[in-house]
Amino acid sequence: MDQLQKSSFRQPSSRGPCLTAVLRMAGLRPTRQRLALADLIYGNGHRHVSAEALHAEADQSGVAVSLATVYNTLRQFKDAGLLREVTVDAARTYFDTDTSDHHHFYIEDEDRVIDIPSNEIVIQGLPDAPKGMKISHVDVVVRVRREN
Repeated sequence: MDQLQKSSFRQPSSRGPCLTAVLRMAGLRPTRQRLALADLIYGNGHRHVSAEALHAEADQSGVAVSLATVYNTLRQFKDAGLLREVTVDAARTYFDTDTSDHHHFYIEDEDRVIDIPSNEIVIQGLPDAPKGMKISHVDVVVRVRREN
C-alpha cells in the first residue's frame, strides 16, 4: 500500500489495541483495513449493519476501502464468529454484533433490522436433520411495516 493510501485511513481509536487483540484471537491478521472497519462496526455498541451502509460510513469517516473489501471483511468476521449474518431476503443481508441466538424484526419501510428478545419466540416441531447432519441454528425474521 503506498503512502497516499495509508494516509487516507483515519487514526485508530483508543480501542485499537483491544480490537487488535480480538482480531488476533479470532485468527485474523489485524490489517489497517480490518481495524478501521472493526472500529466502525463495534465503536458504537450493538448494531445491525449492511455492507453498503458500512461502506458509506467508512467513506464518510475517511477510510479508503472498496465495497468488495467491506464484503470480504464482514464475511471474514462472520466466519471467525465475530458477527452473525441475518439474511432478510436474497438482496438484503445484515451483520449483527450480537452473536447469541436470537431472532429479528425486519422493518420493511425503514429497511432496518432490530432484535426480538430470545424468550419471545418458541420454536416447536422442527424436522429431523438429514442423516449425518445436525441443525446448527434457526433464524426467524419477522417482516413488519407501519400501519396506514
